[in-house]
Order: sequence, then C-alpha cells, then structure tokens
Amino acid sequence: MGLFRRKEKIVDLSEKYKRQKEAEAYMKKEQEKKNSSPLGFLGALASGASTRTNVQSESLEDFSSGDADEKRRKLAKRLMDMTEKIEDISNQIYHLQQRMEVIEKKLNVRNFE
Repeated sequence: MGLFRRKEKIVDLSEKYKRQKEAEAYMKKEQEKKNSSPLGFLGALASGASTRTNVQSESLEDFSSGDADEKRRKLAKRLMDMTEKIEDISNQIYHLQQRMEVIEKKLNVRNFE
C-alpha cells in the first residue's frame, strides 16, 4: 500500500541562507562605516540619507511588481485586439471566397479541385 511512503523531494534553502548572510555582512559594513565616519554626527545623518535611498529603491521594486501587473494587462489587451483583427480578416476572406464562387458559377468556369 503506499500510504506512508516518504517522498523523495529535497528542498534546497542554501541560496536563501547565503543571501541572508550576505545581507547581514552588508549591514555590518554599513554600520561600521557609520561609526568610523570622521564627521561624527553629520556622518550618521549622511549615511541615514543613503539608507533612505535604499528604502526608496526597495519600494520602487515593490512598485515594479505592480508595473508587471500593468504590463500583463496591456499584453492581454493587445492579444485580444490581435485576435479580433484575425477574426475580422478571416471573415473577410470567407466572404471573398463566397463571392468568387458566385462569379465562377456565373462565368461557367470549371473548378479543378
């Protein structure tokens, strides 16, 4: 019976762990830069501004996911428009074929199909 079989799937979280460690190392370096700044308090203010720009860039990345939704909507709209155009052209071709058949009948042209 296979009720209690163990699945052989392996989840690798090492990449996420590596990214977390790199982020921690980066934060430590930034903290050391703040503390070792020759400007003292003004250096801390300046580094605070750079932290704000990092936060702003992260919020822009969040906004870009909204941008992806907008792109998806635009793509869906384009595909719908293209589909409608193809259907219209297909209908026009069908009507032209019908007209050709009527003309062939009137002219008594043999069809070699």
